[in-house]
Amino acid sequence: MTTETVDTDAGTARITWHRAAEPRLVLALGHGAGGGIEARDLTALAAVLPAHGVTVARVEQPWRVAGKKLAPAPKTLDTGWRGLWPALAAHGVPVISGGRSAGARVACRTARELGAHAVLALAFPLHPPGKPETSRAGELLGSGVPTLVVQGGNDPFGRPAEFPDGPYDLVEIPYGDHGFAVPKRAEISQDEAVAALTDAVAGWAGSLG
Repeated sequence: MTTETVDTDAGTARITWHRAAEPRLVLALGHGAGGGIEARDLTALAAVLPAHGVTVARVEQPWRVAGKKLAPAPKTLDTGWRGLWPALAAHGVPVISGGRSAGARVACRTARELGAHAVLALAFPLHPPGKPETSRAGELLGSGVPTLVVQGGNDPFGRPAEFPDGPYDLVEIPYGDHGFAVPKRAEISQDEAVAALTDAVAGWAGSLG
């Protein structure tokens, strides 16, 4: 694991690299608006995917690097992601643009213009909790590249059944909330839920040409 800082028009960002021995893809993972790269899904993917030939780059947006507690406007998040892209693409292999929650929205909004190979949307916030009428489906549907959504079955930001039909794949993690935590009374354990997530992403990444 190595770290790299990158100056962007939104400030200094940081990339934590988890390198595959012979990478055929880079998976860039942005964090959400309420947390950082220590999220359980980002940590698990960084641990598992390098063995599958996927170098994982966990990306900290400038606001997190600066120690701020509140995420800036979506436009500023997109600016930070654009500024990071040359460093992510410098390895000469295709880059999957990904992230969780707000990071997934950034990946979807910028994928086409940046030339992303695909998009991984973890815990995509389809709408604010309790406000299904405020839909962000247009961002997901507009990614323009092969897209995988991995969603918790009990995510208050959008349960799998709420997602519209579209040109993307969707994998449900049963009982999972917005952070893919499952209750103790669930029929699967937390470890099994995380394994389901990493298995789904590894399989999908392996299918990409």
